[in-house]
Amino acid sequence: MMRRPIPAWIFCCVALQAQIEDRFFSATLYPVFQEKNCRACHVENGVASATRLRFPSETASVEEVEHFGKQLAVLGPLLLNKPTNRVEHTGGKLIPPGSKEESLLIRWVNHLATVTVPPPLPAAEKPKAPAVMRRLTHSQYNNTVKDLLGDQTLPANQFPQEDFVNGFKNQVESQSVSPVLAEAYSTAAERLARNAFRGGDTNNLLPCRPSSPDDATCRSKFIRSFGLKAFRRPLTEVEARRYGDLFAAEAKRGGDFVRGAQAVIEAMLQAPGFLYRLEEGPYQVASRLSYFLWDTMPDAELFRAAAAGELARPEQVEKQARRMLKDPRARLAVDEFISQWLRFDRLWSSVKDRRAYSEYTPELGVAMTEEARRLIADKVWNDGNFMEIFTAEYGFLNSDLAGLYQFPKPAEEFGLVPFPPDSDRAGILGQAAFLSLTSKPEETSPTARGLYIREQLLCQHVPSPPPGTNMNLPLLQESRPQTNQERLLEHLSNQSCKSCHQLIDPIGFGLEKFDGIGRRREKQSITFGPTRADRNRIPVTVQLAIEGKGIIAGIPNSAFTSPKELGAVLAASEQCQECVVRQLFRYAFGRHETPADRPAIQKAYQKFRDSQFRFKELMISLVTLGG
Repeated sequence: MMRRPIPAWIFCCVALQAQIEDRFFSATLYPVFQEKNCRACHVENGVASATRLRFPSETASVEEVEHFGKQLAVLGPLLLNKPTNRVEHTGGKLIPPGSKEESLLIRWVNHLATVTVPPPLPAAEKPKAPAVMRRLTHSQYNNTVKDLLGDQTLPANQFPQEDFVNGFKNQVESQSVSPVLAEAYSTAAERLARNAFRGGDTNNLLPCRPSSPDDATCRSKFIRSFGLKAFRRPLTEVEARRYGDLFAAEAKRGGDFVRGAQAVIEAMLQAPGFLYRLEEGPYQVASRLSYFLWDTMPDAELFRAAAAGELARPEQVEKQARRMLKDPRARLAVDEFISQWLRFDRLWSSVKDRRAYSEYTPELGVAMTEEARRLIADKVWNDGNFMEIFTAEYGFLNSDLAGLYQFPKPAEEFGLVPFPPDSDRAGILGQAAFLSLTSKPEETSPTARGLYIREQLLCQHVPSPPPGTNMNLPLLQESRPQTNQERLLEHLSNQSCKSCHQLIDPIGFGLEKFDGIGRRREKQSITFGPTRADRNRIPVTVQLAIEGKGIIAGIPNSAFTSPKELGAVLAASEQCQECVVRQLFRYAFGRHETPADRPAIQKAYQKFRDSQFRFKELMISLVTLGG
């Protein structure tokens, strides 16, 4: 039964209202909103970002907060009805009726009935983005030394693992160099330099043939040519002299020109000019293009274009980008983005309970991510509609995956296989990779699946649980067996959990007919085995029916009962479409977007949509933004 709305008299009895003091909103009511954690959802990337209520930044001035308070007049009765849950509120009842907080809110609502809604504050002029130092990621390091030195040993695979921040491993805020990483750089540089000329100058590092160990002319040519490639820009005169002195000293000591070259290579590979990219200047435009589109250093054509001043205008950058997207390295770069965005690492490092999933192996896990990678590559490189990665009714399966899905074996390994209409599978959400990496070792996790949809595919940040929250669910009891959904209803009955879990758990409920490694099921099997009191007890397995109905709160008409139906909802959702743009923006620029980036993101999204969601066109639109 629906709750009755607030009586109209509350909003019209202005005469009975006490006088509103100066800065009443910022001093009394705004702290209530903060205490209730309203900003966690009602911000740019919050789960309520699509609503009309959006809080100012945490650093907003008192004047900005007061202005925000007056603008709340556009919400009318909803400003009171929603947080008290008299009108259904996704966040639940945050302000209890009859409370002191409600009386403050009523006073403000009454006050707003007497004021004119002020226009939005003028947008501050977007400051020029500061030059950003971005460290090479481990993937970029491996690819760069391969192109620079011909080395294929993947030395960065031995470096300390990188952290995921904002969903990616290349974010500026996480790219400090720890003492352990610095030592790894030193060790790798020494080994790479030692191997650079093993077997002779097979990688054409020397631009000339030296006449003697102290051939100054050839030495200078080598230092400047290698330095240009290693630092992705010409060396300064000071740098050229310093490396020249190092070269001469080492060549003299060893009586060998190559020994001097090795010393310079070792030193340059540890220099900031090699390890970091400074995002300014024509040569750095070349680096920005190459590390985004290729995940490696610029090629000769990019160096030439930078030297000729041909990377100054958007159309010049676009010309180079279209050339680069035809290169095989672009496919590897997109694979790197996809693997980080979709968090394949969680699957590669996962462990599954052998009793529940006897057929799961690390090799099957790799096959799962390969299926996802091939589907996405099919859309990207064949200029398909990228949003069809959620709705495609086919997959690229090998024999093991076909067996897992109970489909006929493909004619060739990872060949295209149409999905039967009654399979309820479609797109990446119907694939084992997603269904497995969002599950626990022994069972599915509706919460993890819902959180993944919110954060990876809708770009919505779900607040962390309040400190001290009990995260444990009731233990399973043989006398009262429960499905995952029934157990998780505890989240929705607990007020400290409800506001967030009702945003994520119901999404996962609609995917429960697929188990923790992506097999189809109609019932959940629960086995009660021996206990400490009775170790000889015979295990008992209970089969419980699964309801399998889900919904995405905040998206109209989003009810679904399968990955196929959920994929259709997301593919048609502007929030999901724009999230693809946001995720690629974060990866391309190594940082989270800010309010100042909103116009640029909207421009890129418009181009993406106008192109019928061609991913290559999105990539090109982002590289022409200029940072």
